Amino acid sequence: MEFATALADLQKESSCPICLDYLKDPVTINCGHNFCHSCLSISWKDLDDTFPCPVCRFCCPHRNFRRNPQLCNLTEIAKLLQVRRSKRKRHEESAVCEKHNKFLTLFCVKDLEVLCTQCSLATKHQNHYICAIKKAACYHRKILEHSIEPLKHNMERVEKVITLQGSKLVELKKKVEYRREEINSEFEQIRLFLQNEQKAILRQIQEEELDILAKINENLVTFSDEVSTLKHLLREIEGKCVKSDLELLRHVKCIHHRYQNLKYPELFSFRLTKYGFSLPPQYSGLDKIIKPFQVDMTLDLDTAHPQLMVSEDRKAVRYGRTKQTMCYNRRRFYVCPAILGSQRFTSGRHYWEVEVGNKPKWTLGVCQDCLPRNWRNQPSVLGGFWAIGKYIESGYVASGPKRTQLLPGVRPSKIGIFLDYELGEVSFYNMNDRSVLYTFHDPFTDAVWPYFYTGTDSEPLKICSVSDYER
Repeated sequence: MEFATALADLQKESSCPICLDYLKDPVTINCGHNFCHSCLSISWKDLDDTFPCPVCRFCCPHRNFRRNPQLCNLTEIAKLLQVRRSKRKRHEESAVCEKHNKFLTLFCVKDLEVLCTQCSLATKHQNHYICAIKKAACYHRKILEHSIEPLKHNMERVEKVITLQGSKLVELKKKVEYRREEINSEFEQIRLFLQNEQKAILRQIQEEELDILAKINENLVTFSDEVSTLKHLLREIEGKCVKSDLELLRHVKCIHHRYQNLKYPELFSFRLTKYGFSLPPQYSGLDKIIKPFQVDMTLDLDTAHPQLMVSEDRKAVRYGRTKQTMCYNRRRFYVCPAILGSQRFTSGRHYWEVEVGNKPKWTLGVCQDCLPRNWRNQPSVLGGFWAIGKYIESGYVASGPKRTQLLPGVRPSKIGIFLDYELGEVSFYNMNDRSVLYTFHDPFTDAVWPYFYTGTDSEPLKICSVSDYER
């Protein structure tokens, strides 16, 4: 139907308004209407001063028109389409069965096939509903017409999804650009920090060099004075040795005294301070980098094991011998002496520190809310759980999607935890030497909470306040 309408519109536009036939040698006048060259020439034959348009009566001051070869080509296409459509229509109207050479006049509703009268008698179509082509075409035309709107709706919905997906590309570019600027900023902070540290250390080395140089020069002066004293004493002794016996013995006591009381200056030695090694490893700028992401972490009392004692400011927790009576909460740990932080993280970057002191057992990290509450010992491999801890029997271990033994160079008494939700990373730092203990790489799909396991000793875990980071 749409093709027929479009073809009719094309034929109309390709027709001359004067002869109503297809345009022949089409020309266009000033008002924009098109005519056959011969038709327009006849229309303007006896006119001299003004030349009105045969359609809109617009008066052209001159007998001017432009030949339109493009319209000529379109007219030829319209003619060709009309011829082809006429042939196809005649073919459809006179279609015959290839098998029986009879006109196709029937339609099998079940098999959706066009049939001749002989085909309809075949065993294949027995007990099938057979109807006239016209009736079947009317029925299926209605069905197809009814499917147009849903298809248009689906097409619009898909186009909206395409538009939305296109906006995601823009969003991706913005986020990548923001992340790129963020990374450049962080590395610039590290570079400036290292540059300032380098200048400070080089200045200290220079000051130490000048101080040592002054002491060496002072020592050289002392040695020069000593050499002069020795030379003077040597000349005096040599002079006394050629004197008479009485003259020699008269001054020998003084000479012996001066000789015996000579004090030889010691050689000055030095050792340069190893300033380069006083810097922490590659994370010497850690404090400055993490400062914008520090979280004022507190503990969630509703998740605390009944034997855990939480401080009034909810920043310290320790294991107690007395079991407290508490209201039931599905999020509470009833078997494992653990507690969650009160902050819930679904995006962004966050950092907090925890003092573990000399505790023999502890575990720190993050977990999803689906974490089981009924284990007795810490899990070795578990989804939705990312943590490190110290265990009496196995030392330091990273637990979570996989278990890894840790070998810190310096025993940690304070742990830094850095969560990057979008990047899917949790990093643990030994704040005693600013080294990285372990980093998990595992995309997050749900919200996560800070996790604290105290063990069964009485030593507390203490969350550092934001003000403590600046000390």
